[in-house]
Amino acid sequence: MSRRPRRNHTPAFKAKVALAAVKGDKTLAELAQQFDVHPNQITQWKTQLLEGATAVFGADARVDPKPAVDVKTLHAKIGELTLENDFLSGALDKAGLSSAKR
Repeated sequence: MSRRPRRNHTPAFKAKVALAAVKGDKTLAELAQQFDVHPNQITQWKTQLLEGATAVFGADARVDPKPAVDVKTLHAKIGELTLENDFLSGALDKAGLSSAKR
């Protein structure tokens, strides 16, 4: 018995099957036979559809994404740390401990 090659279904097909499952007009076995997919796969797609449905109507789509970090603040911090490293490097050289540097 030969195995069927792995199939990749389009998002439109998955949505069509999941919506048919949500309607509930047919059983999972009937839908599986109609669309030629496994009933467990239909259940997974149905679950994904129901979980993702809130994102369609949620407030997340309307919120303007703000940058997670302030680049100016980070550049200022980099400058401060560079100055500290230069200062401490010079202090080690003056103390004769330059071999203690990494």
